[in-house]
Amino acid sequence: MKDENKASAILLLIILSLIWGTSFILIKQGLKVFAPDEVGALRVTAAALFLLPAALTRLKELQKDHYGKLLLAGLMGTFIPAFLFSAAQTNMDSSVAGILNTLTPIFTLMIGSFIFKQKFKRLAVIGIVLGFIGALILMFARAGGELGSLNIYALLIVIACGFYGANLNFIKYNITDLKALTITSGAMLMIGPFAAVYLFGFSDFTYKLQTVPDAWKACGFVVILGIMSTAVATFLFNRLVKISTPIFASSVTYIMPIVAVGWGLADGEGLGVGHFLGMLTITAGVYLANKK
Repeated sequence: MKDENKASAILLLIILSLIWGTSFILIKQGLKVFAPDEVGALRVTAAALFLLPAALTRLKELQKDHYGKLLLAGLMGTFIPAFLFSAAQTNMDSSVAGILNTLTPIFTLMIGSFIFKQKFKRLAVIGIVLGFIGALILMFARAGGELGSLNIYALLIVIACGFYGANLNFIKYNITDLKALTITSGAMLMIGPFAAVYLFGFSDFTYKLQTVPDAWKACGFVVILGIMSTAVATFLFNRLVKISTPIFASSVTYIMPIVAVGWGLADGEGLGVGHFLGMLTITAGVYLANKK
């Protein structure tokens, strides 16, 4: 990373950690009224509408081969994870979801090494193993923190982290000729119509808005989620990827769990020994995997 980019990269890292760390509690608020598929679709639709003006003004920058790449980036980096996280949090505290999201750098390293031929250091193997051990601890940690039966919903977040890691590398190495805002708005333009059609045509979203108490309040939380955590944060994140490295960019997950846990505790969630053990193990794994 160039010296002139370091300060900007660190600032972006902090801002992203605050925004994304808040996203899990916003998902939780939306799920109080809406089904997980409705939360995911509303999140993507709100982000796409927010970025629509930017997307339309940048269409002239796109070549034929960009459309398929942006669709794939949108699916991997936003669309699929939005539904996976919403589904997972129907049976998981928001703070635990935030902790599990720290697996993203592990997947970034693995995919970068095996597919994009980045150098794979021996110490990284230990980091990867520790990261997945931490994830397993969290998957078996119950609400009180003690270990129990497997929470299958945690696997949804693991899969989402895999998509995040794949998208990080994909943008860095396959969409090198477009600016961050063009990538973000273009990707949202590709996936937005799918989310909107599903939300208004195949779900009970509009019916709940008209009949369920606090539906508009829950809708507001998800719209904020879509605009800030999806649209704005994705733009900032793509900018961070452009001026740094995929591994550095994905290290936003070092700070983000602290924010997520803070919101969870403020909302009455409890964390036990198992949760903290899992978080520390994953963090140690991510550190070793990124250690020069």
